[in-house]
Amino acid sequence: MATATAYTEDSIKSLDWREHIRLRPGMYIGKLGDGSAHDDGIYVLVKEIIDNSIDEHMMGHGKQIDITITDRRVTVRDYGRGIPLGKVIDCVSKINTGGKYDSGAFQKSVGLNGVGTKAVNALCSYFSVESFRDGQSKKAEFACGELIYDHPITKTIEKNGTRVVFEPDNTIFKHYHFIPEFLEDQIWNYAFLNAGLTIHYNGQKYFSKNGLADLLSRKTNEEDMRYPIIHLRGDDIEVAMTHTGQYGEEYYSFVNGQHTTQGGTHLAAFREAVVKTLRDFYKKQFEASDIRASIVGAIAIRVQDPVFESQTKTKLGSENIAPDGVTIRKFVNDFVSKALDDYLHKHPDVADALLKRILQSERERKDIAGIKKLANERAKKANLHNKKLRDCRLHFNEGKDERRFDSTLFITEGDSASGSLTKARDVQTQAVFSLRGKPLNCFGMTKKIVYENEEFNLLQHALNIEDGLEGLRYNKIVIATDADVDGMHIRLLLLTFFLQFFPDLVKNGHIYILETPLFRVRNQQKTIYCYSEEEKQAAIKELGGKPEITRFKGLGEISPDEFGRFIGEDMRLEPIILKKDTPINKLLAYYMGKNSPERQQFIIDNLRIEMDSPVLPDAKEEAA
Repeated sequence: MATATAYTEDSIKSLDWREHIRLRPGMYIGKLGDGSAHDDGIYVLVKEIIDNSIDEHMMGHGKQIDITITDRRVTVRDYGRGIPLGKVIDCVSKINTGGKYDSGAFQKSVGLNGVGTKAVNALCSYFSVESFRDGQSKKAEFACGELIYDHPITKTIEKNGTRVVFEPDNTIFKHYHFIPEFLEDQIWNYAFLNAGLTIHYNGQKYFSKNGLADLLSRKTNEEDMRYPIIHLRGDDIEVAMTHTGQYGEEYYSFVNGQHTTQGGTHLAAFREAVVKTLRDFYKKQFEASDIRASIVGAIAIRVQDPVFESQTKTKLGSENIAPDGVTIRKFVNDFVSKALDDYLHKHPDVADALLKRILQSERERKDIAGIKKLANERAKKANLHNKKLRDCRLHFNEGKDERRFDSTLFITEGDSASGSLTKARDVQTQAVFSLRGKPLNCFGMTKKIVYENEEFNLLQHALNIEDGLEGLRYNKIVIATDADVDGMHIRLLLLTFFLQFFPDLVKNGHIYILETPLFRVRNQQKTIYCYSEEEKQAAIKELGGKPEITRFKGLGEISPDEFGRFIGEDMRLEPIILKKDTPINKLLAYYMGKNSPERQQFIIDNLRIEMDSPVLPDAKEEAA
């Protein structure tokens, strides 16, 4: 029988702003993480500070932002108006205090509720803000949100603007590390969305003349485009699109300069508008999936008082964009219908190339229709959820439940490894998919193979990605294989599958490699798990004497009790990142095509380096 708990006046607690943010950081910056995912908390901290500088630029103040990021410290200096000196402390330490409540001072701003900077302040072991304004400066320093030094106003020769310096609190962001590629993407997005703005980041210059067209140029290889990028601009809206030879759909969406990684009403409207416009232009009721197959698109809109579905502003929830009830759907559809139709009439060569891509997708869809039906029936008969997939307990509403962003799917091979993982996992959020032997090398094959091959078909169904990423059931897809030659081979075969047929999974940061310890070093007092030879030597030195050393040869050798340590709070994941200008087809042809002396020699020279690196290399480097 449960023990009764007294509910009295003493049970009621009042927390100040700082205590509440530190107790419930997820409410303010989303998930914490260690930096291995692009939306982890440390990147949100960076974003919140840069957003304020961007807002100054949008209001016509300051054409340059200087950013320096080291292992632990972030510095952001803008050249806007500078915070009014008498309000410097209030603006970073009093909730619901800021200039963005005055619509005359900030129109169509990124941050609206005065919380972001305060959250950064509270979640950092060190935070300083300094404002330069009309020959005077004011600086304040904080630790975990507490004011530790209130500097007096002094004279200065610095240009107007604001400098913020912070260090994330490592008691909250445990074992965190910044991944340069994530930061670079974040900063490039600011440049693409703000014409005329120059950003200096760690000595490199980021500047864009052509906005979203430059974004797609950076994200897509020119040789893979079926036609030149269509770039359309209007009042408070900008879109860009092209079609490629890859499978799937790929989108980048923004509201008031904020990267809405989970889309929202504006992206849904854009996808609908493209289908409607192209049906009208070609005077044929194409299937929506045929029109959007292989599309790469981007949309950016600016609205007053946008409503986001969370403090981190990753999904737009607004329906209307004006007091008179004009909807985002109508706004986007009206613009795309006219602008895209005009463009295609003026560029018949592009219209012809686009039509050929749609007809190709239509043929491919019809070609696999029969196979697809049989494969789906086989998947049901295979009783997927009992045999191949040990699902987590989160119940998803057709894949659209927000809780999927807390979920992980481990893909492993063999009964022993999947058994250990299944016993050790968090059944609420972690699922396990068990492979039977090595997957097929699917390089160069058509999408038929996804339905003809039982393993691929069942994996596709487990992920719920047959019709795109909207229904993706797991935010993190983790390849968990042994750290030996066979394990590395399985990694490459799985990566080939994802890159060949679902490249947007990789490009959107959903694919990871699980790092598990290679050694256990212990004595009677302490056990240390080591992920490299260097860590093993350090552990031997720390423990002294002659500690017991165990070399883990496979995941199945690690007991479930031990495995729980490696897939819990301190789980080490390495994201799979495509480097800039990496042509997927060339990358796969080099590594997974027919054998060649050149590749054989490359593997001999670089196997250890490549296996250690989570970043997929540039094809030029491979050729070299």
